[in-house]
Amino acid sequence: MNHFLLDGPFVYPLTVFVMVVLVKIFLSIFFIKEPMHLFRFFCTQLAKKVNNQNNSVNQQKVAGLMATLITLSPLLIILWLFESFIEVNWLWQGFLLYFALGSFGLTRTSLKTAKALVAKNTYDAKQFIAPVTLRNTDKLSSLGITKTCIEMQLLQTIQQCFTVAFLYFLLGPYVALAFRLLLEMHYSWNIKQPQYKAFGAFVNKCVHLLQWLPTRLFVFFLMLGTLGQNFILYWRLITKHFFALNNSIAVYALALAIGKKLGGVAMYNGTKVRRLSFNDSALEPEPSDIIYATKRINQVLYFSFLSIVFSITLYLILTIKS
Repeated sequence: MNHFLLDGPFVYPLTVFVMVVLVKIFLSIFFIKEPMHLFRFFCTQLAKKVNNQNNSVNQQKVAGLMATLITLSPLLIILWLFESFIEVNWLWQGFLLYFALGSFGLTRTSLKTAKALVAKNTYDAKQFIAPVTLRNTDKLSSLGITKTCIEMQLLQTIQQCFTVAFLYFLLGPYVALAFRLLLEMHYSWNIKQPQYKAFGAFVNKCVHLLQWLPTRLFVFFLMLGTLGQNFILYWRLITKHFFALNNSIAVYALALAIGKKLGGVAMYNGTKVRRLSFNDSALEPEPSDIIYATKRINQVLYFSFLSIVFSITLYLILTIKS
């Protein structure tokens, strides 16, 4: 496994990354479903075979641990061994990164949902949002759809794009792909669903540990957009969740950034899950806030990318001078 930042020039991973991003943007116009949906289907079928609800909680946790290791390890080993047969190394690295990065169609889905809600067409809005969220959407009101859409885009952008890119630049494409595979297991065996509360505990912990630092970096960039407003106050409020091993800090930060209330009760597999509510003193979000939230989220991505380009350019300049 090549550690790009250690074994090669900084410009190499950036070039591969830009090429893959451009390819994904182009292909997302024609293909809605991501290749990983097949792996998620496999995980769901695997859980049906090995997740015995009659077993004790500890037995279910062990089953989840073994299912994760047995699924993940062979795939990564095979891919790593296969690399020796590839003549064009950058093409192979790009191939791995392509599968690791998530969908680039989240913005389009969010905008279609917002337009449907503005037109009072909640049925179409539910159809747009249902395939990209684990929550039950059939009984959601316009407000519920709005909150779901905003939070879905935030969390999936952090997980499937920002964290994957962070791990890619730091540790290489194999680690980035390993995280994405763990993430798909996490989606399939989400602990918010009663039957996976114990079985999905191990993969849930792995995902939250790996995305802990990237999430806080994303939140920092998001909070930079509030400079000149209430930056100090906002930062003090969200730091209460800084060390929590969940996504609370990200949802809280976005709620403050758009000036709306987020979080609260959600339905997963017919079960009501009571979650924390953030920015309670603010108004509930409206469909137009989906567009505003999308802009704030994408601004972080653009700023992050420009920061990487600037850092690599500065590195090359200093290297040439020395």
